[in-house]
Amino acid sequence: MIATLALLALLLAPAPGLAPPGGQAPPPADVPPAGAPAAPAAAGDYEVGPGDVLEVNVFGNEDLSRIPTVQTNGAVSLPLLGEVQVAGLTVAEVQRKITNLLAKDYLVNPQVEVKVKDYQSQYVSVVGEVNTPGRKPIRGRMRLIDALLESGGFKATASAEVMITRTDGTFDDGQRTIRVRISSAATLQDQINLELPLKNGDIITALPKAYVTVDGEVNKPGRYAIEADLTVTGAVSLAGGLTRFGSSGVRVRRTDPRTGSVTIVEVDLKDVRNGKKPDVPLQPNDVISVSRRIF
Repeated sequence: MIATLALLALLLAPAPGLAPPGGQAPPPADVPPAGAPAAPAAAGDYEVGPGDVLEVNVFGNEDLSRIPTVQTNGAVSLPLLGEVQVAGLTVAEVQRKITNLLAKDYLVNPQVEVKVKDYQSQYVSVVGEVNTPGRKPIRGRMRLIDALLESGGFKATASAEVMITRTDGTFDDGQRTIRVRISSAATLQDQINLELPLKNGDIITALPKAYVTVDGEVNKPGRYAIEADLTVTGAVSLAGGLTRFGSSGVRVRRTDPRTGSVTIVEVDLKDVRNGKKPDVPLQPNDVISVSRRIF
């Protein structure tokens, strides 16, 4: 887990000279020191499919070794054996099948090694706020963090929140989409999700940053990115707190993106601090206005 978290620094590192809109530079991710590198994905778990190029080595019988491509019918053509069905089998199962077929009628104790030379049958798609979006071939057991690293990490405009959509089947909880937050505020479950094995057809979307605006009697009015579960008091704090004339009465102007209707939420900062009222979680494009006190 520590090794996985250490890789987050590569994902979250902003491009040189870039800052998010509004000039508010994000704090560095709270990433533990790097330990040993993450273990490579196990290629033996990879399920072979049409288009994959295999490397079949028969030791001591080089004339039987080949680099065949899995055909659309799911088979490869090999000396002595002819067509051998391999689609849907793991690399380890393919190796075992070829070994057994050769041992049955042709060779005594054959030593066979099978590897994938070129992965061409399974892909995930990475879209959104990453540096190199596109289709990424699945090599062995591909994890979410592998796909993100292969996509060059996040752009400065990324929120470090990722949505994974499963086009074939569902996740363990029966849902077709899950969201993972990758930042200094990551939960333990989010960290576990970084190790999530991906399947052919999965779509990984790096979501853009969402902002709120804080204006009125605060020391640093402006736009601020929503990090984790940003609340009214958190946004006021990001804006440098109240000025000497700032009122504890705050108005949150919220616009429904679908209907355009506007809702005003009244928040008393003093009641929130005293535990009398709950803090209000903010939504993208909320406008928090701090009024001037009436003396």
